[in-house]
Amino acid sequence: MENESKLAAGAMVTFAIAVSALVILPYIQVRDVKPPEGLKPYTSAELRGRAVYIANGCMYCHSQQPRSESFAPDAKRGWGRASVPGDYYYDRPHLLGSMRTGPDLLNIGVRQPSKDWHLGHLYQPRAYVPGSIMPPYPYLFDVKDRLDPGEEAINLPPGIAPAGKVVVAKPEMQDLVKYLLSLKREYPILPPEPHAAPGAQPSSAPPADKPGPLQ
Repeated sequence: MENESKLAAGAMVTFAIAVSALVILPYIQVRDVKPPEGLKPYTSAELRGRAVYIANGCMYCHSQQPRSESFAPDAKRGWGRASVPGDYYYDRPHLLGSMRTGPDLLNIGVRQPSKDWHLGHLYQPRAYVPGSIMPPYPYLFDVKDRLDPGEEAINLPPGIAPAGKVVVAKPEMQDLVKYLLSLKREYPILPPEPHAAPGAQPSSAPPADKPGPLQ
């Protein structure tokens, strides 16, 4: 009985330490974080697209967390600066991801701002990135004989669309692309350097009334 009590007590202490380290302390660190000035809330269409992103498991292959140079060469890959807590102020839930089967997407709206590229890439990735292992998403498109009034066919490279057909993005795909295009974290994350007042001396210069060193 004594051993069982020790085992239970040890398990509770271990659980308490884990909760403190993984939940409580991180919450204390970020609870007062404010959104950066350049970060805008998602629109209703972008939120719907974010739901499509989650439903299709995009976070299982793509992270949204560029890392600092001390951890990974993400900046050299063109993925943007290292992320900060404020970058995720409007994200519920956060989609940091845990694997990088594909590139990080937190700044995909900066790297690839073309709506046509995203639509075509999601219809057939290998037409845009040879050798890509990303799956296509044909069920988010309609393949039709002709366009209905108000519809717009997506622009595809020659030979990708079925012969004699047009490919139209469904509303869910249009929202997904709007979400991807909204992923832009290019605003500054540090306050600008203070400027000296006009006529003020640089801080490194000695005061005018202070004698110089003895000759």
